[in-house]
Amino acid sequence: MKAIIPVAGAGTRLRPLTYTQPKPLIPVAGKPIISFIIDQLMEVGVREFVFIIGYLGEKIKDYVEQTYPNLKKEFVTQEERFGSAHAIWTARAAWKNADEVIIFFGDIIVDVDFQKVMDFPGSCLGVKKVTDPREFGVVEYGEDNVVNRVVEKPKIPKSDMAMVGFYKIKEVSVLCEALDFNIKNQIRTEEEYPLTDALMRMIEKGVQLRTITVDNWFNCGKREVLLQTNAILLDREGYASADLPEFDSAIIIHPVSIGADCQIVNSIIGPHVTIGNNAKINNAIVKDSIIGNYASLREVILHHSVVGNDTAITGMKHSLNIGDNTEIDFSFPEK
Repeated sequence: MKAIIPVAGAGTRLRPLTYTQPKPLIPVAGKPIISFIIDQLMEVGVREFVFIIGYLGEKIKDYVEQTYPNLKKEFVTQEERFGSAHAIWTARAAWKNADEVIIFFGDIIVDVDFQKVMDFPGSCLGVKKVTDPREFGVVEYGEDNVVNRVVEKPKIPKSDMAMVGFYKIKEVSVLCEALDFNIKNQIRTEEEYPLTDALMRMIEKGVQLRTITVDNWFNCGKREVLLQTNAILLDREGYASADLPEFDSAIIIHPVSIGADCQIVNSIIGPHVTIGNNAKINNAIVKDSIIGNYASLREVILHHSVVGNDTAITGMKHSLNIGDNTEIDFSFPEK
């Protein structure tokens, strides 16, 4: 079993945060999104990983190598981004000889029994019922709940079951052929090569795909979903910080996740706040927010905000979505 993790996207819907921070490294409930994926797969015995990097790929590579030094891993760069199928096809030399593969998009967090996924005898797709299927790739069922059609962002959906972004494939050679055929014949959807079209060709070739419904699906491509996911996970056991140090004249309203070596003075933090390492917070009120490493907040009131690494904010009250390496000063000039 090899895990294929596409993380080459630019994360445009989270800009300006993702101008300098790749989306898979954005922290949620105390750890980056990509760590949720790696940890889940490692827990069920997956030991070989192929990461498809592109936009800010060196940051992802550095993080994975430093955090998981003993992981058997390979990094493949997608020089041009033409969709998810193109990314996976780009890395085909690294996985085409595997007995089976699990594809897991690098910007999602799911609640599912992954041991059930691993034990499933055939190929399967993770799915979840959604309100508006037009935004996603959807599955349609035939007899015995076998998938007989998959459609990328249908204008008139015939199903409300969306693919959530992970797939276990046993017919690896058929997947490779399907990707190769679509790309060489330039079979595109909306100018890209989505994985959905390759899966449809596999179905046409006789591969039986079934589905496993996930309990929860957090598609962390938008700020609102990112913050909602952060709050939901912090409410669960095991995610929020425990045994925090004493902060000077600070009130901590749990649940929160506060990184190492933070300085918090004369402030109210929480609930549902994630703070990275080495942050400095002085005379501030922060709730329902994500604050990056080495951020500096002074005399601010923040709520429903995402603040990147190495960011300084002074004297304001707003809801923000701020990228890395930014300095903002809303304080009044001295008279």
